[in-house]
Amino acid sequence: MSKKYRLLMLTTLIISGCSMCYELIISAVSSYLLGNSTLQYSVTIGLYMASLGLGSYISKYFSKNLFNIFVTIELGIGVIGGLSSLILFLANIYVSNYAVVMYLEIIIIGTFAGAEIPVMTRIIEQDENNLKVTLSSIFSFDYIGGLVGSIAFPILLLPHLGYFATSFLCGLLNIMAALLILWKFGQRVEKVAIYRIAAMALSLVMLAGMVFADNISESIEGGLYRDRVVLIEQTQYQKIVMTKHRDDVRLYIDGNCQFSTADEYRYHEALVHVPMNEIRKRDKVLILGGGDGMAAREVLKYPEVKSIDLVDLDGEMIRICSTNPDITAINQNSLTSDKLTVHTMDAYEYLEDCKEKYDLIIVDLPDPNTEVLNKLYSNIFYRMCKAALAEEGVMVVQSTSPYYATDAFWCIHDTIASEGMQVKAYHLEVPAFGDWGFNMASKGELKEQLSFDVETKYLTEENVVALFRFGKDEMAKKVEINQLTKPVLMEYYNKAEANWN
Repeated sequence: MSKKYRLLMLTTLIISGCSMCYELIISAVSSYLLGNSTLQYSVTIGLYMASLGLGSYISKYFSKNLFNIFVTIELGIGVIGGLSSLILFLANIYVSNYAVVMYLEIIIIGTFAGAEIPVMTRIIEQDENNLKVTLSSIFSFDYIGGLVGSIAFPILLLPHLGYFATSFLCGLLNIMAALLILWKFGQRVEKVAIYRIAAMALSLVMLAGMVFADNISESIEGGLYRDRVVLIEQTQYQKIVMTKHRDDVRLYIDGNCQFSTADEYRYHEALVHVPMNEIRKRDKVLILGGGDGMAAREVLKYPEVKSIDLVDLDGEMIRICSTNPDITAINQNSLTSDKLTVHTMDAYEYLEDCKEKYDLIIVDLPDPNTEVLNKLYSNIFYRMCKAALAEEGVMVVQSTSPYYATDAFWCIHDTIASEGMQVKAYHLEVPAFGDWGFNMASKGELKEQLSFDVETKYLTEENVVALFRFGKDEMAKKVEINQLTKPVLMEYYNKAEANWN
């Protein structure tokens, strides 16, 4: 292959990597906005692959002005792909049927991408007259580019740039690929001056998008949340947003509210003090999740607690909640306590290597709406929790709403019980969440008549008994056990979320 066509191989690598990023961006944004990541990724991949076939089929009708067609394809993908995140977020706010916009975006990008390789193949084959070498070279660079994009997106692009800047950057790279073609093969492009002007103008638009990505993000996030957004952080694992209205501070992870300072004490008092009063020995406590420090705050009310191990995957979450004055005022600087040791790692991995025995294990994790989180609600996970419990120890698991997600709640209950532990379910009303539930478990019997020897704002000896009573519309249903190899809990949860949305 001649040197002049090696530049086309480079553009193949670039456009393939960008196409993979667009696919991942659409899947990730849709999962963030709608939940049910398995469905979003499956639909995106399936529809994208079908659109690639459509684009490849349509390309057979392109026989003249192939360089013009190729440049037009690159500019088209660059514009639609570069604006993909912005279009999806705006659609979620202003369009009643988000899915239609998402599908159209996938089809357009996929169709353009499907036409790229056939058109490029014809361009090179016309001059080189060696189809075997042409195809092997193009497909090699195409696959390598896909690998680069799939690795760069989760490790480099999304954590450091966020959705908007990442899509604008990929759009810019596509347009730059078009500019490379216009520079090297300008004499073979009709009306090349117009194309160059258009490509330069679109490049400036993408650059401006990257520069003002944070401003765009703040404006869009303001439309997604009812209160003023005061903090936005895209970490390697999740998107953290904090809002504030007067004295009410709310923290969101991937769009889901984690707490409201107006009523979080109800949730955390029930999470901590109910199981804490089931145990005699309170020396060692393990908190899985709870990176906001609220559960640790409640545990630290007990002077007999000697040590707390807090395991949270996201170090940025710990940093924010241990330094942000709005949050530290509420968690009372619990994350900087001398009694607390933070482990920034996956809770599953921590338990796999855990040699300690804990008097209390608090599982304060986000709802099981993704495959990664679902694993932390599986029978194997609870088996490892049981192994880390002292003989008279107690475990408590936040278990979503028994009213809004009844099947999911009792699936968690029965999954814990399947590992040979005694389980008691309880719930209470948290205004920010609605009716919220927990499952408490131990190797021995559990009681319901509790007394509290620490200061509380909501719990009393009288109302705690009512926490263990459920209405008819919240009673247990016949559900399956959540297993690693059969993640039924995520299906229960996503079905409930779809019904209430």
